[in-house]
Amino acid sequence: MNIEKQYQEDHSVKLIVEIDQEKMNTYKRRAATKISSKSKVPGFRPGKAPYDIIIRQFGDPAVTEQAIDLLIDAEYSNILKEADVNPGASGTLESIDSMEPPKFTFRIPLAPQVDLGDYHSVRMPYEWTAPEQKDVDAALEELRQMYAATENVDRAIEVGDYVSVDVKSETTELNRSGFATFVRKEDRDTEWPYNGFAKELVGLKAGESKTISHEFPAEWEVEELKGKSVQIEATVKTVRGVILPDIDDEFAKKTGAGDTVDALKEAVKTDVEKRSQDAYDDKYFVELIEKIKEGATIKFHEHSIEHEGEHVLSELANRLSQQGMDLETYFKMRETTREKFIEEEVNPVAKKRLERSLILDEIVLKEKIQLDNEALDAEYNNAINGLVMQGMDFSKLRGGKKGQKELTQAIAMESASRVMTRKALDMIKSIAMGEYKPVEEPVAESMEEAKEESAPAEAEQDALRPTE
Repeated sequence: MNIEKQYQEDHSVKLIVEIDQEKMNTYKRRAATKISSKSKVPGFRPGKAPYDIIIRQFGDPAVTEQAIDLLIDAEYSNILKEADVNPGASGTLESIDSMEPPKFTFRIPLAPQVDLGDYHSVRMPYEWTAPEQKDVDAALEELRQMYAATENVDRAIEVGDYVSVDVKSETTELNRSGFATFVRKEDRDTEWPYNGFAKELVGLKAGESKTISHEFPAEWEVEELKGKSVQIEATVKTVRGVILPDIDDEFAKKTGAGDTVDALKEAVKTDVEKRSQDAYDDKYFVELIEKIKEGATIKFHEHSIEHEGEHVLSELANRLSQQGMDLETYFKMRETTREKFIEEEVNPVAKKRLERSLILDEIVLKEKIQLDNEALDAEYNNAINGLVMQGMDFSKLRGGKKGQKELTQAIAMESASRVMTRKALDMIKSIAMGEYKPVEEPVAESMEEAKEESAPAEAEQDALRPTE
């Protein structure tokens, strides 16, 4: 084979491949035999008709087309190997340039490439501080709210009450009977019919009414209410006040956080600190990875964005399904199309996720970070226990033992990915803080182990057959 490589600006490569004529003739004969075996040729058993007879009956173009398919199936991985190309996705047969001599042009997306630059010079202090006592007290109060009871009260509505109200308006979309609402201290985007409606009821008693005026913005999501000024008559039916439990040992046991008030407070403090640090870490690592990216060079084909975008869209679809909504309904609510949504919202998210993933993967390779079996076991067990706590019964999975095996393998892979991500994040954090220590490489116990560890991963090029 004679191969010419032409690298493209979109991080793909064109391979112009000239095949030996004799090899092409061999594949044409194989193609003729295959056609003969699947067709009826008068006077010959299936697969036994001579080459010349097949050419006369089916035509040279049909045999040549079949031969090209056979050639690509058999030779594509050899073409990639000889051209020294690391593909990032399936290639395409872009053109058949000639048949005498046989010459083909393939277009192949290249695997992403990352040059981290001088990432060891990046510095960023880690300045998380533990929450104050008032934050712990607020979390404890939220826990009391979760276990609160309600009862009908004969007084005016206050913030924190639950209210049942009849809503009447000339605008039919706003009519409700026995509508239940909660008078929150803070605004909430999902409040019906608009933010702050429940607060308008403060001061009313059961049986009392109030006329409320409101103007909906022009960009309101409900078509019938866009830019509309409305009059709403709200009549309070019932007012239920909240009865908070006392913070005592009995309450502590009820929450499952401990047997005593001290144990409960310690558990709440630990949870508040963890959530605070997790939130700080999320922001810290986003900014740190952006700093590393500033000095890095990252190249990838648009196929990589499309592939990551499919994951982003799939995750959105799963979240929507839990709310009883599908993607098409969501697009209609957003007044957009699938194509526009992918271009404007999915792809930017996919690009950031892909770049972050590529940087961390390259950190793992550069720093020779190894998977910690103890950490992997802990992560795997946490994932399994989490599913059990959610009510999953592994014995009732579809597919029986095969289904169980596939699920546990998927959980193991996801657990390994999370462990490696944490290790990579810890590594760049230590670099940014000036506390870098290289990973100590494990010493092989035998020459055989050393050989296994140094053996390169088997190429997956056969799986990346081009499409025509």
